[in-house]
Amino acid sequence: MNNHDRISRHRVSRRQFLSGCAGLAAAALIPGGRVFAAAHAEGLRIQRLAWAGIRLQLPQATLFIDPLVNPEAWGPALRDSLIPVDDAVGEPSVLITHAHPDHFDARAVAQALGKGGTLAHPAGTNPLPIPQGARARPSALWEPQLLGDFTATPVPASDGYGDPQVSWVVSAGGRRIFHGGDTLWHGHWWRIGRQFGPFDAAFLPVNGARFGWRKPVSDQPGVLTPDQAVAAATILGARRLVPIHYGVSGMEEYVEVEDPIEQLHQAARKTPIDIQVIAPGAWVDWGQ
Repeated sequence: MNNHDRISRHRVSRRQFLSGCAGLAAAALIPGGRVFAAAHAEGLRIQRLAWAGIRLQLPQATLFIDPLVNPEAWGPALRDSLIPVDDAVGEPSVLITHAHPDHFDARAVAQALGKGGTLAHPAGTNPLPIPQGARARPSALWEPQLLGDFTATPVPASDGYGDPQVSWVVSAGGRRIFHGGDTLWHGHWWRIGRQFGPFDAAFLPVNGARFGWRKPVSDQPGVLTPDQAVAAATILGARRLVPIHYGVSGMEEYVEVEDPIEQLHQAARKTPIDIQVIAPGAWVDWGQ
Protein backbone atom coordinates (compact mmCIF):
# COMPACT_ATOMS: atom_id res chain seq x y z
CA MET A 1 0.00 0.00 0.00
CA ASN A 2 1.53 3.37 -1.01
CA ASN A 3 1.44 6.57 1.06
CA HIS A 4 -1.46 8.01 -0.97
CA ASP A 5 -3.60 4.94 -0.24
CA ARG A 6 -2.77 5.03 3.46
CA ILE A 7 -3.68 8.73 3.69
CA SER A 8 -6.97 8.16 1.81
CA ARG A 9 -7.86 5.25 4.06
CA HIS A 10 -7.12 7.36 7.14
CA ARG A 11 -9.39 10.14 5.86
CA VAL A 12 -12.27 7.75 5.20
CA SER A 13 -11.86 6.23 8.64
CA ARG A 14 -11.83 9.66 10.27
CA ARG A 15 -14.94 10.70 8.32
CA GLN A 16 -16.73 7.55 9.41
CA PHE A 17 -15.77 8.16 13.03
CA LEU A 18 -16.96 11.78 13.01
CA SER A 19 -20.15 10.80 11.22
CA GLY A 20 -20.87 8.21 13.88
CA CYS A 21 -20.29 10.74 16.67
CA ALA A 22 -22.58 13.26 14.96
CA GLY A 23 -25.28 10.62 14.63
CA LEU A 24 -25.15 9.83 18.33
CA ALA A 25 -25.28 13.50 19.24
CA ALA A 26 -28.22 14.12 16.95
CA ALA A 27 -30.10 11.13 18.33
CA ALA A 28 -29.58 12.45 21.84
CA LEU A 29 -31.09 15.82 20.91
CA ILE A 30 -34.03 14.93 18.68
CA PRO A 31 -37.48 14.73 20.28
CA GLY A 32 -37.79 11.38 21.98
CA GLY A 33 -34.15 10.54 21.20
CA ARG A 34 -32.97 9.05 24.48
CA VAL A 35 -29.68 7.35 23.72
CA PHE A 36 -28.73 7.08 27.38
CA ALA A 37 -32.13 7.53 28.99
CA ALA A 38 -32.66 3.84 29.67
CA ALA A 39 -29.51 3.67 31.78
CA HIS A 40 -29.85 7.02 33.51
CA ALA A 41 -33.55 7.93 33.42
CA GLU A 42 -33.68 8.10 37.22
CA GLY A 43 -30.40 9.99 37.50
CA LEU A 44 -32.07 13.42 37.58
CA ARG A 45 -34.04 14.40 40.67
CA ILE A 46 -35.97 17.67 40.89
CA GLN A 47 -37.04 19.40 44.08
CA ARG A 48 -39.52 22.22 44.16
CA LEU A 49 -38.31 25.26 46.11
CA ALA A 50 -40.32 28.26 47.23
CA TRP A 51 -42.40 30.29 44.76
CA ALA A 52 -40.92 29.65 41.27
CA GLY A 53 -37.69 27.94 42.32
CA ILE A 54 -36.51 24.40 41.61
CA ARG A 55 -33.37 22.34 42.28
CA LEU A 56 -32.13 19.86 39.66
CA GLN A 57 -29.95 17.22 41.28
CA LEU A 58 -27.56 14.75 39.66
CA PRO A 59 -25.27 12.47 41.68
CA GLN A 60 -22.32 14.86 41.21
CA ALA A 61 -23.88 18.17 40.11
CA THR A 62 -26.55 20.66 41.20
CA LEU A 63 -28.43 23.31 39.25
CA PHE A 64 -30.93 25.81 40.67
CA ILE A 65 -33.48 27.86 38.75
CA ASP A 66 -34.92 31.02 40.34
CA PRO A 67 -34.15 29.97 43.94
CA LEU A 68 -35.83 32.09 46.63
CA VAL A 69 -34.84 32.15 50.31
CA ASN A 70 -35.35 35.80 51.23
CA PRO A 71 -38.55 36.22 53.28
CA GLU A 72 -38.63 39.92 52.41
CA ALA A 73 -39.38 39.18 48.75
CA TRP A 74 -43.09 38.68 49.48
CA GLY A 75 -43.32 39.04 53.24
CA PRO A 76 -46.33 37.37 54.90
CA ALA A 77 -48.24 37.29 51.59
CA LEU A 78 -46.36 34.12 50.57
CA ARG A 79 -46.74 31.15 52.89
CA ASP A 80 -44.32 28.81 51.07
CA SER A 81 -41.61 27.21 53.16
CA LEU A 82 -38.26 28.75 52.19
CA ILE A 83 -35.92 25.88 51.33
CA PRO A 84 -32.16 26.48 51.91
CA VAL A 85 -29.89 26.10 48.89
CA ASP A 86 -26.48 26.05 50.60
CA ASP A 87 -26.07 22.27 50.34
CA ALA A 88 -25.30 21.79 46.64
CA VAL A 89 -23.54 18.59 45.56
CA GLY A 90 -20.61 19.11 43.19
CA GLU A 91 -19.97 22.45 41.50
CA PRO A 92 -23.28 24.34 41.54
CA SER A 93 -24.92 26.45 38.86
CA VAL A 94 -27.82 28.90 39.10
CA LEU A 95 -30.12 29.98 36.28
CA ILE A 96 -32.41 32.96 36.58
CA THR A 97 -35.27 33.78 34.24
CA HIS A 98 -35.15 37.53 34.92
CA ALA A 99 -33.87 40.08 37.41
CA HIS A 100 -37.00 40.77 39.49
CA PRO A 101 -36.20 40.16 43.19
CA ASP A 102 -38.57 37.18 43.53
CA HIS A 103 -36.65 35.40 40.73
CA PHE A 104 -33.15 36.81 41.20
CA ASP A 105 -32.77 36.57 44.97
CA ALA A 106 -29.23 37.73 45.70
CA ARG A 107 -29.35 36.01 49.10
CA ALA A 108 -30.24 32.65 47.51
CA VAL A 109 -27.55 33.04 44.86
CA ALA A 110 -24.99 33.81 47.57
CA GLN A 111 -26.02 30.63 49.40
CA ALA A 112 -25.91 28.45 46.31
CA LEU A 113 -22.66 29.85 44.90
CA GLY A 114 -20.86 30.61 48.13
CA LYS A 115 -18.00 28.29 47.15
CA GLY A 116 -17.99 29.22 43.46
CA GLY A 117 -19.99 28.16 40.44
CA THR A 118 -21.85 29.84 37.59
CA LEU A 119 -24.79 32.24 37.46
CA ALA A 120 -26.38 32.12 33.98
CA HIS A 121 -28.76 34.96 33.23
CA PRO A 122 -30.53 36.45 30.20
CA ALA A 123 -28.29 38.58 28.00
CA GLY A 124 -29.23 42.21 28.50
CA THR A 125 -29.73 41.89 32.25
CA ASN A 126 -27.14 42.66 34.91
CA PRO A 127 -28.07 40.89 38.14
CA LEU A 128 -25.95 42.14 41.05
CA PRO A 129 -24.27 41.33 43.31
CA ILE A 130 -22.46 38.24 42.05
CA PRO A 131 -20.91 36.19 44.89
CA GLN A 132 -17.13 36.41 45.10
CA GLY A 133 -15.58 33.48 43.25
CA ALA A 134 -18.68 32.87 41.12
CA ARG A 135 -18.83 33.42 37.36
CA ALA A 136 -21.56 35.39 35.61
CA ARG A 137 -22.61 34.08 32.20
CA PRO A 138 -24.86 36.28 30.05
CA SER A 139 -26.86 33.89 27.87
CA ALA A 140 -28.32 34.75 24.47
CA LEU A 141 -31.59 33.25 23.29
CA TRP A 142 -31.36 29.80 21.69
CA GLU A 143 -27.66 29.38 22.59
CA PRO A 144 -27.05 26.23 24.72
CA GLN A 145 -25.02 26.75 27.88
CA LEU A 146 -22.89 23.82 29.03
CA LEU A 147 -22.88 23.82 32.83
CA GLY A 148 -21.04 20.70 33.92
CA ASP A 149 -23.43 17.79 33.42
CA PHE A 150 -26.32 20.10 32.50
CA THR A 151 -27.18 21.70 29.17
CA ALA A 152 -29.38 24.76 29.59
CA THR A 153 -30.84 26.80 26.72
CA PRO A 154 -32.63 30.14 27.20
CA VAL A 155 -35.76 30.44 25.07
CA PRO A 156 -38.22 33.32 24.57
CA ALA A 157 -40.62 34.40 27.31
CA SER A 158 -42.73 37.48 27.88
CA ASP A 159 -42.66 39.49 31.08
CA GLY A 160 -45.73 41.18 32.49
CA TYR A 161 -43.82 44.47 32.71
CA GLY A 162 -42.02 44.12 29.39
CA ASP A 163 -38.67 43.56 31.12
CA PRO A 164 -36.09 41.10 29.68
CA GLN A 165 -37.01 37.53 30.57
CA VAL A 166 -36.33 34.00 29.32
CA SER A 167 -37.58 30.52 30.00
CA TRP A 168 -35.07 27.70 30.33
CA VAL A 169 -34.86 24.30 28.65
CA VAL A 170 -32.59 21.97 30.63
CA SER A 171 -31.36 18.52 29.63
CA ALA A 172 -29.60 16.20 32.06
CA GLY A 173 -29.64 12.58 33.19
CA GLY A 174 -31.79 11.48 30.26
CA ARG A 175 -34.52 14.01 31.05
CA ARG A 176 -35.58 17.28 29.44
CA ILE A 177 -37.50 19.91 31.40
CA PHE A 178 -38.95 23.36 30.78
CA HIS A 179 -39.02 26.17 33.35
CA GLY A 180 -41.26 29.13 32.58
CA GLY A 181 -40.32 31.68 35.26
CA ASP A 182 -43.37 33.94 35.42
CA THR A 183 -44.03 34.27 31.72
CA LEU A 184 -47.38 35.22 30.29
CA TRP A 185 -48.89 33.81 27.08
CA HIS A 186 -46.87 34.37 23.90
CA GLY A 187 -46.46 33.02 20.38
CA HIS A 188 -43.15 31.19 20.80
CA TRP A 189 -44.58 28.01 22.34
CA TRP A 190 -44.83 26.19 19.01
CA ARG A 191 -41.21 26.83 18.01
CA ILE A 192 -39.96 25.79 21.45
CA GLY A 193 -42.05 22.62 21.29
CA ARG A 194 -40.82 21.76 17.80
CA GLN A 195 -37.20 22.49 18.70
CA PHE A 196 -36.98 20.74 22.07
CA GLY A 197 -40.13 18.78 22.87
CA PRO A 198 -41.42 16.52 24.16
CA PHE A 199 -40.60 17.36 27.77
CA ASP A 200 -40.61 15.10 30.78
CA ALA A 201 -41.89 18.00 32.87
CA ALA A 202 -42.91 21.62 32.42
CA PHE A 203 -42.69 23.90 35.45
CA LEU A 204 -45.15 26.66 34.66
CA PRO A 205 -46.61 29.65 36.51
CA VAL A 206 -50.35 29.31 36.99
CA ASN A 207 -51.65 32.17 39.13
CA GLY A 208 -52.83 34.50 36.33
CA ALA A 209 -51.93 37.47 38.51
CA ARG A 210 -53.22 40.95 37.76
CA PHE A 211 -51.00 43.86 38.78
CA GLY A 212 -52.05 47.23 40.14
CA TRP A 213 -48.60 48.78 40.38
CA ARG A 214 -48.36 49.96 36.77
CA LYS A 215 -50.71 52.77 35.74
CA PRO A 216 -53.07 52.85 34.04
CA VAL A 217 -54.11 49.42 35.29
CA SER A 218 -54.77 46.93 32.47
CA ASP A 219 -56.78 44.39 34.50
CA GLN A 220 -55.20 41.74 32.24
CA PRO A 221 -53.23 38.74 33.55
CA GLY A 222 -49.48 39.36 33.58
CA VAL A 223 -48.73 35.68 34.24
CA LEU A 224 -50.06 32.46 32.69
CA THR A 225 -53.55 31.55 33.86
CA PRO A 226 -54.30 27.88 34.65
CA ASP A 227 -56.00 27.44 31.25
CA GLN A 228 -53.04 29.02 29.48
CA ALA A 229 -50.55 26.88 31.40
CA VAL A 230 -52.32 23.70 30.25
CA ALA A 231 -52.38 25.01 26.67
CA ALA A 232 -48.65 25.80 26.85
CA ALA A 233 -47.87 22.36 28.27
CA THR A 234 -49.90 20.75 25.47
CA ILE A 235 -48.02 22.63 22.76
CA LEU A 236 -44.67 21.86 24.41
CA GLY A 237 -45.49 18.17 24.55
CA ALA A 238 -45.05 18.01 28.32
CA ARG A 239 -45.87 14.70 29.98
CA ARG A 240 -46.41 16.38 33.34
CA LEU A 241 -47.10 19.93 34.44
CA VAL A 242 -45.76 21.06 37.81
CA PRO A 243 -47.39 24.34 38.89
CA ILE A 244 -45.12 27.06 40.27
CA HIS A 245 -45.49 30.76 41.03
CA TYR A 246 -48.73 30.76 43.02
CA GLY A 247 -49.82 31.12 46.62
CA VAL A 248 -49.68 34.89 47.27
CA SER A 249 -52.70 36.34 49.06
CA GLY A 250 -53.82 39.40 50.96
CA MET A 251 -52.37 42.01 48.58
CA GLU A 252 -54.46 44.72 46.91
CA GLU A 253 -51.99 45.36 44.08
CA TYR A 254 -51.29 41.72 43.19
CA VAL A 255 -54.29 39.44 42.83
CA GLU A 256 -54.20 35.79 41.74
CA VAL A 257 -57.04 33.94 40.07
CA GLU A 258 -59.28 32.18 42.53
CA ASP A 259 -58.06 28.69 43.48
CA PRO A 260 -55.49 28.30 40.67
CA ILE A 261 -54.79 24.64 41.43
CA GLU A 262 -58.43 23.60 41.16
CA GLN A 263 -58.71 25.57 37.93
CA LEU A 264 -55.56 23.83 36.67
CA HIS A 265 -57.03 20.38 37.33
CA GLN A 266 -60.25 21.37 35.57
CA ALA A 267 -58.35 22.69 32.55
CA ALA A 268 -56.28 19.50 32.24
CA ARG A 269 -59.22 17.12 32.75
CA LYS A 270 -59.56 16.23 29.05
CA THR A 271 -55.83 16.11 28.31
CA PRO A 272 -53.21 13.39 28.90
CA ILE A 273 -51.09 15.79 30.95
CA ASP A 274 -50.29 14.66 34.48
CA ILE A 275 -50.71 17.54 36.93
CA GLN A 276 -48.26 17.14 39.81
CA VAL A 277 -48.81 19.58 42.64
CA ILE A 278 -45.62 19.57 44.73
CA ALA A 279 -45.11 21.39 48.01
CA PRO A 280 -41.84 23.30 48.48
CA GLY A 281 -39.22 20.84 49.67
CA ALA A 282 -40.80 17.81 47.93
CA TRP A 283 -39.47 16.04 44.85
CA VAL A 284 -40.95 15.22 41.44
CA ASP A 285 -42.35 11.72 41.13
CA TRP A 286 -41.25 10.49 37.71
CA GLY A 287 -43.48 7.42 37.94
CA GLN A 288 -43.24 5.47 34.68
